[in-house]
Amino acid sequence: MKIRRVTPETYPKAVGLLKQTFAKSNYEVSLVEKLHNGDREIDEWVCIHINKVIAYIAFTKAYNGKDVCGLHLAPVAVKPEFQGQGIGSELIGFVLRQEKIKNNTIFVLGNPEYYKKFGFTPCQNPVCSFAKKKLHLLSIRNEFTEKFTVGYEREFGKC
Repeated sequence: MKIRRVTPETYPKAVGLLKQTFAKSNYEVSLVEKLHNGDREIDEWVCIHINKVIAYIAFTKAYNGKDVCGLHLAPVAVKPEFQGQGIGSELIGFVLRQEKIKNNTIFVLGNPEYYKKFGFTPCQNPVCSFAKKKLHLLSIRNEFTEKFTVGYEREFGKC
């Protein structure tokens, strides 16, 4: 199993994985395609096993107003037949140690029980317009004390 940055060759396979993993929702596929089409900076990684993309993760910029204040982790996908084997955890752990990622505040909307094993904790500040329950906005390396609503690339609201 190898973890690599997404390349022009692996991108179509990553989109195929997203379509398979999120078969009941087109949001994640549409989001990634719109980010690419909008030339947004997106840091993407895949896990490859026997020349097949079996997992995917992406990071986009997080904003405080117009200023970048960190990164958003989303989406994460693991091919259904490989779920429950720790591949998603291995991918997340690996990418969180990469230079660009490890030097940023990272935000994620997700299950607190799952993400706490990577060091994420519930976010008091900032808040998120997507998080109905405050407990699901988590962060790591978050030193913000002022209250603000964390922003996303505009494509997040257009899917």
